[in-house]
Order: sequence, then structure tokens, then C-alpha cells
Amino acid sequence: MGSLGAVPDAANRERAGERAEQLRDAIARHDERYYAHDDPEISDAEYDELVRELLAIEEAFPDLAVAGSPSSRVGAAPSATFAPVVHRVPMTSLDNAMDAGELAAWGERVAKGLGGAAARFTCEPKIDGLAVSLRYERGELVQAATRGDGRTGEDVTANVRTIAAVPRRIAVPDGSPTPDVLEVRGEVFMPIASFERLRAAKVRENEERAAAGRKPEPLPVNPRNAGAGSLRQKDPRVTASRDLSFWAYQLGEVVGAPAFPSHDESLRWLASLGFPVNPEVRVVGSMDDVAAYCRHWEPRRHELGYEIDGVVVKVDDLAQRAALGFTSRAPRWAIAVKFAPEERNTVLRAIEVSIGRTGRATPYAVLEPVFVGGSTVSMATLHNREQVAAKDVRPGDTVVVRKAGDVIPEVVGPVLSLRPEGLPAWEFPAACPCDLRTPLVQAEGEADTRCVEPQCPFQRDQRIIHFASRGAMDIEGLGEKTVFALSDAGFVVDPGDLYSLTAGQLLQLEGFAEISAQNLVASIGRSRERPLAKLLVALGIKHLGPSASEALASEFGSLKAIVDAPAERLAEVEGVGEVIAASVTRWFESPANRTFVDKLRLAGVRLDVVERSTLEQTLAGRTIVVTGTVPGWSREGAEAAVKQRGGKATGSVSAKTDALVVGEAPGASKVTKAAELGVRVVPGEQFEDLLAGRIL
Repeated sequence: MGSLGAVPDAANRERAGERAEQLRDAIARHDERYYAHDDPEISDAEYDELVRELLAIEEAFPDLAVAGSPSSRVGAAPSATFAPVVHRVPMTSLDNAMDAGELAAWGERVAKGLGGAAARFTCEPKIDGLAVSLRYERGELVQAATRGDGRTGEDVTANVRTIAAVPRRIAVPDGSPTPDVLEVRGEVFMPIASFERLRAAKVRENEERAAAGRKPEPLPVNPRNAGAGSLRQKDPRVTASRDLSFWAYQLGEVVGAPAFPSHDESLRWLASLGFPVNPEVRVVGSMDDVAAYCRHWEPRRHELGYEIDGVVVKVDDLAQRAALGFTSRAPRWAIAVKFAPEERNTVLRAIEVSIGRTGRATPYAVLEPVFVGGSTVSMATLHNREQVAAKDVRPGDTVVVRKAGDVIPEVVGPVLSLRPEGLPAWEFPAACPCDLRTPLVQAEGEADTRCVEPQCPFQRDQRIIHFASRGAMDIEGLGEKTVFALSDAGFVVDPGDLYSLTAGQLLQLEGFAEISAQNLVASIGRSRERPLAKLLVALGIKHLGPSASEALASEFGSLKAIVDAPAERLAEVEGVGEVIAASVTRWFESPANRTFVDKLRLAGVRLDVVERSTLEQTLAGRTIVVTGTVPGWSREGAEAAVKQRGGKATGSVSAKTDALVVGEAPGASKVTKAAELGVRVVPGEQFEDLLAGRIL
């Protein structure tokens, strides 16, 4: 649908009316798919854009607003699958703030509505789940209902009873009488770990179906849809198998319970009754603090064990809430601050295959460009041929694209309701896309399909790119485009040829001038002195990563000693083991690889540079995890400091962890894990003391 955009005056009224009708029809259709069938055709962000456009039209032309418009409606009518439940207190929706300016404007409206009186706010992560109401009578759970259209929901009592986090019976801990009626509102959601298990199981099932020539079933797209679909199953046993959870966030109808002056106190009371209340809820004293809370969680949203798509902000004082009241669809005392969307729908133009340095053939999606996760995405990974078959994505499909932070964009799956009729399934190519057209081979028992031709130009170029990367030989200025140009010109056949490059050769390539050519030659020269551990990474040996490379370099001191050592001796090195040792041994047994190493040696590449710390080994034998920002240190710098003092710096907390260093904005899951395991927690301000050996 084309957007009307800004509506300046009555001259556009007729056009605005037509557009408003289009929007109402579209929103009603999407409401039905989202709320009643858990099968949306568009992303949340795209839905929000439709609603906001309709609101803009109705605000510009108030006479175009009609009764029952989606702008004044909550959710959708309940499905006929479940018995209807009338909410005694309506379950309203929330207005949205899409940026800092809209959040500030809401704060100004609250201040005006309170006559300038000071307000405190509760802030909590906005769970991407399904809103439900739990009704307890004299302490017994008697009914659970979805929100539905806000006034009438669906009776899902039998299914909710299977959720372990929802109490079946409650009692007031101080011995006070149990309320006659207690309605608790909250969000049912599927934890990320549960979603990943469900999706992995469905992928395996689809792979089996595809192998048997049967049509794959739709994959769960995200935890929200998977959780909603799991809760709304006809068979409660299916719901029970999906490992759903629940956060309580609000009181509804209450009879015979204490009167609370603030929302925060009501949440604490609910927690005392056994209801799970999100531990990240915070009470703050100003809108500046609210904005800071939102800024804190947006980049850290993936540190939680569940999906969030924003922050819910509420006035904490219940008397002030009563003074502010409601609009036709939402409270004036609360707002949902939405984060940048991480999922969008777009058209899959084509599926192509790239060849990596090991010959691995990886399918990827060529997309109609779409802005998602903070950047414009035109390509996304499809992992391997089994994943394409399991997801059943086809060129021409409308697909869900997900990009979370710095993670590589991924095609989650197709929107089957929008698939053009007769769209053919995609078939994995039989030959490598390079000029040699070598057959692609999938070894028995492996998920990967590979080009097995050593002379494949795609493999050659990727090996050079890997060799020059920051974690390997760190040749600054040697990017992909330059590698492709050098390869096409015949100047570089393998990484060893880099060391004979001249500025004159580089000047023959497009984009090089005298200074840039000299700089690249100098950068290549400096890489001759890279540490042995980095050289091992650069060789691209299967299974051999940075940690094991450091361990081997530290233990043996030279590449010759590593080559001469038997696999059994390599495996004895901590962090190496039999699999890596066997892979290293096999690599150096290859005559071609030995010739390549000799080429590097003759080119002046050092094979025995080992970085030895001169610092006191105060952390020898200790395992340290760093989370958050430590004052005066970058994350990489803090971990390097631990290693320089003999310690082991790992990324996850386990029973073997000796200390967790907690800086500013730490990962909540790591802090929680440390508490569960009794791991010592060291504040970031005491990091220097830890390094000096004054703590452990």
C-alpha cells in the first residue's frame, strides 16, 4: 500500500478517506492473522507503521475517525476454538514511543496531566509474548484467559495450568486472609532456549520429511509466535511439552486484598505470593532516568533468556494513575518504548551459493533491500542445503529476515500465505559456480556440501582473505576487493605470494595511488613478525582456533617443534585434545602444505615469535570471566591483562570459574550464573587488585 505521508489540509481529505479505509481493512486482516491464528504476514514494525499512519490521518481529519477503528481497538476478537471470557476489568493495550523524542513528549503529557507534580516511574523489559489474565478465587486458580479484544478473551485455563511458573494455589505469607478474588495479569512467553530446542526439532523433522520426498511443515518463526501458538493448543499436553514461562506485571480485579499506594509495592506483594516478577524491573525518579534505562537495555536485549522488543514505562503512584486515566484504548499513565525492529518482511529475489576457503558451499539469500536491525540488508545467510529444504524458502517468496545487533542477517522462513501459486522449490546446484564447474559433493553424514577442487579460485581467494584478517596476520589495507583484484591480475595465487608484491604491481590495480601502495607493502612486511599463535590461525587448519593456537605456541615455541611433535604429544596440551591434535598432524603431513610453509619461511615470515609476558603470574591457574565495561579497560584489554598474568579468560561462567569481574552494564545471565554456582564476584573497580594478586 502506498503511504499518504503528511496530510497538510482539507484538500487531501478525499484521498485521506480512501487511504484510511485501506488501512482499516489491512489492519483488521493483520489483527486476525496475528491474534487469532498466530500466523502474521507482516512484522511488528510494519504493523506499527500502518497503525501510526491511520492515527496521523484521523488526527489530521477527526471526522474520518469511525467507531471501532483499529486506532481505538485492542487486539482482535477471540477465536471460536476456546470459550469466551469477559474481562471484568478491560485489558487495555499501550501506546508506543518509537524514539527518544516521542518518549519525552509522553513525559511532558504526564507532567501536564499531574499539574506539574513530581512522578516516579517503573521501568521493565517489554516481553514479546502473549498477555493473559489469571483469576484466583480464595487462593485457587480458577480461570486463565487471553486478552482477546481487551473486553473478551479466550479461556485457556487447562493450558495455563501446565506452565510450571504459574502458581496453582496461593497463600499470603504473613498469614493474612487470602483474597476472595485476585486477578493477576502478565505475559506468557517461550524462553529463547525452549524456542531454539523447538525450532531445532522441527528443522530435523523437516530434513527427514524432505529426504523422504514429503512437504516440509512451517517452522516456528520467533519465540512470540511459537509461544502464542503453544498456549492456544487444543490439547494441553502439547502446551505442557513446550516449556512456556510467565512474568506477572499488573493487578486486575481484586476483592479482599490490601490496597497498595504504588505499582512497585503491588509487584513485591505478588512476588511474595509466589508469582514470578521480572528481576529487571526498576523504579526511577525522572524521565532522564527512564531514558537511561531504555538506552541501557536496547544494546543488551540479547543478554536475557527471553525476547524483549522494548521497555514498558508506567507511573508508579496508583493515585496519580487514577488522575491521569485512559484514552479509548490505552492508559495515559503508561507507554511502550519500542526498540529498533530486528525482523522485517521482504522479497527473496534469488538464492545463490558462495564457496569458502575450505570449499564449503553456503547458500545465501539475495533480498529486496530492507532496513532491519539498524542497517539496510540485501543479503542473508541460509546456512546449508538442509536448512533451505527444511525452511522451504523459494525465490519469489516473501520471507522473514532477522538481524540482531552485529549478528549476520538470517532468513527465518517464508510467509506461506503470500507465496505465489506454483512457485517452484529451489534446487541446490550440482557444480561449483566458479569457471572450473567442479561437481559439488556432500559427504555421507555431513551437513555441508563442498567443492573438492583445490584449484578453485573462490577457495583460493577466501584463503588469502582469511590469512590477512585481523585475528591472523592482520595485514591492514588488504580487504576483499583488493584480494579479488590481485587474484584476477595473477599477482597472488596463495598467501605466500603476498610477500613478493611490489608497489609497482599494486599501482596497476584500480584504486591504488603511490601512498596507498607503499602502505600496503609496509603492512605486509610488518606481518612477517606476527606471533606464532596468529600464524597458526592464519594457516586455516580445521578445528584449530585462537585459544588452541595460543596454547600450542606457548608450549612448543616454534612451528618446527609443533610439526615434529607426534599427535599424542600435541593432544596433551591443555585446550588442544585429540581432535585438534589429529587435525594439526594431518595438515602438516600434506606435502603441499609443507611446501607452502617453506614458502613463507623463505619469504622471511618468522615461525618462532612467541609473546612471553614479563609480568608476575599472579593469576596462574585461575579462570576469570569479565562482563560489562571495566573502568579504564576495553573488554579485549581486560582479557589480555588476565592472560598476561597467567590466567585463563573465558566467555562463560562455569563451576571452574574462579572469579567474575563485573563492570558497568554486565550480562545479567552471567551474574545470575555466578550467584547460583557460588563464584566469587569482583567489582570492576577492584580489577587492578585482582590483577595484582590481592584478591584471589
